[in-house]
Amino acid sequence: MKNKIVLFDLLFYLVMPYVIWKYGQAPLGDYYAILLSTAPGFLYTIVRFGLEKQFNITGMFLLSTLLISTVVDILSGSAFTMLQNSVYVGMVFGSFFIVTMIIRKPIALYFAVDIAYLQGHKRENSLRLYQQKALLPAFYIVTAIFAVRSFFSAGLKQYLIGVYGVQGYDRILFFMKVNGWVFSAFIAAGFIYTSLKVSDYLEKQKENTGEVEENVV
Repeated sequence: MKNKIVLFDLLFYLVMPYVIWKYGQAPLGDYYAILLSTAPGFLYTIVRFGLEKQFNITGMFLLSTLLISTVVDILSGSAFTMLQNSVYVGMVFGSFFIVTMIIRKPIALYFAVDIAYLQGHKRENSLRLYQQKALLPAFYIVTAIFAVRSFFSAGLKQYLIGVYGVQGYDRILFFMKVNGWVFSAFIAAGFIYTSLKVSDYLEKQKENTGEVEENVV
């Protein structure tokens, strides 16, 4: 199943956009070719959203970012403006992650709650557990990785736009996808780290409970 998801991701997020851009650039022009190249990824994400029933904070966040990005693309009016605006959108998303940390509601914590729910754990129990002082810093770290990804990706795209311009959209698309894979690995590692922290915390809680019971006896 995971292999199929990877293949579908490659098809809808990289291969199809590249093909549409490559063969649509001449008849449609740069702007409409780039705009149309975002359609496969948009539709694919919507379909996955419905099939996986991600009606939770994670799903709503993904859907919201997708809609915001699409609306900005449509309103851009030109290929160069669209690429430039995507840089600004990335910086806005990065700022959003920072804000969730400032208000002490790191969004990675709520993503983790959704993951735990899919594994059969009640949301309220996971939320109460993850908010413990011993565990909360781990979610700040993962949220910070999300923020760094957004800012770094925005900076990288700005650099690539300067180097390749609109005509090099296919290369920009490739490098941005590789960048996305790299940061996805970092984020996955971050969630693995939080999972290990949670397991260690629960193990210590069991040990402490056992010690209390022995003292009572």
